[in-house]
Amino acid sequence: MAIKERKEREKQDMRNLIIDSATGLFLKLGYDKTSIRTIAEDIEYSPATIYLYFKDKDEIFYVIHENAFALLDKEFRKHDVIENHFERLAAICSTYINFALKNPDYYDLMFIMRAPLSQIACEETWTAGNCAFDYLLDTISGCVDEKLIKGGDKFLLAMSVWSFGHGLVSLYVRGRFDVMNMPEDVVKDMLDKAVANFLNNLKA
Repeated sequence: MAIKERKEREKQDMRNLIIDSATGLFLKLGYDKTSIRTIAEDIEYSPATIYLYFKDKDEIFYVIHENAFALLDKEFRKHDVIENHFERLAAICSTYINFALKNPDYYDLMFIMRAPLSQIACEETWTAGNCAFDYLLDTISGCVDEKLIKGGDKFLLAMSVWSFGHGLVSLYVRGRFDVMNMPEDVVKDMLDKAVANFLNNLKA
């Protein structure tokens, strides 16, 4: 292996080590308690070393946020085999909710926290987020083209579906259902029925 290639691999290995550590700390301690210093202590390097690879904490969390979107996209793509676009739309919505329930910290970072926004603004496009939304938009387009749901602006319909699902799971992620003392299984059933009712109202 050439020296240049070896150095590039070592650089990537260190970046991966930092991201793996930051991800583990984030899921264990939360965003606020995960700092450059705590990451450095975890991987047994100095904070200065981390700054050789990332300009700040937000850049690290942008990568974590991108990785989380990759996980969601992987789950979405499992529905490629569903030929009926309305059935695929229902499956996407169910997957979205289940992802949030199983990964509330990831969801918070992806869709609620402001932390990644400064780094997103530095990018030409929001690749990860656009990929997930485009999958929803393509499915909605299929539903409209096949007259499975009421016609209209496809982008507006996609935004409406996303906003409805996001509103529900945001209440869950931020603990708003906790104050209502609702058991977990009751909350999950309620979310599923609410989405099913919303989608049924879109049917042509």
